[in-house]
Amino acid sequence: MKLKKILVLEDEASIRSFVVINLRRSGYEPIEAESGVDALEKLKMNPDICLALLDVMLPDIDGFEVCRRIRASGSKMGVIMLTAKSQEIDKVTGLMTGADDYVTKPFSPAELTARVDALIRRLGIDDIDKASNEIVSGPFLLNTRNRTLEKNGQRVKLTQIEYLLMRLFLQNPGRAMSREDILSSVWGNEFTGELKTVDVNIRRLRIKIESDPTEPEYLTTVWGYGYKWGY
Repeated sequence: MKLKKILVLEDEASIRSFVVINLRRSGYEPIEAESGVDALEKLKMNPDICLALLDVMLPDIDGFEVCRRIRASGSKMGVIMLTAKSQEIDKVTGLMTGADDYVTKPFSPAELTARVDALIRRLGIDDIDKASNEIVSGPFLLNTRNRTLEKNGQRVKLTQIEYLLMRLFLQNPGRAMSREDILSSVWGNEFTGELKTVDVNIRRLRIKIESDPTEPEYLTTVWGYGYKWGY
């Protein structure tokens, strides 16, 4: 069986070595990078990388910029930010630039591999897609085989998390879902992040699908509870 490749972008050799060793023990194939430029080069050389671990603080371009460039290329690989800071702004910035998750240093091997395993599983979810390949709602067409979304026939580029959110809402039209329900359904029961993660990703998704994200027509807020697909 071919091992899944994971990019490890970390400029501190001791931390990078620690991460690489634990990923190998967990059955992954780590691809090491010590700078942002090095990481972008490794990504070009290894187009089959399925997940990237990106340190935020780097000597050249920061992890947020590397994440932006990954998403700008159209890649849907999983992205987990590694940050030494615990400030809310760093978590929000990472998620808004296209990251799927974040881990705050110092972290244990068990925590990191659990986050990686959980994201890998989410990226590979396809069992419930087999019953029907397309979901239509108003101007939207979600193809669950190709994992693509169109609005009025125009492709809308989504990250993996945004795709999973769209699928969840389109499969449950009109149903009010709490933030806890959404977090569990999309990020998995193993996810230990904050409910704020849901709000940040909903905000980012609205920018892509709503004509006016400040007055959402489709993905509406259920105040004090969560969200629902209101079309």
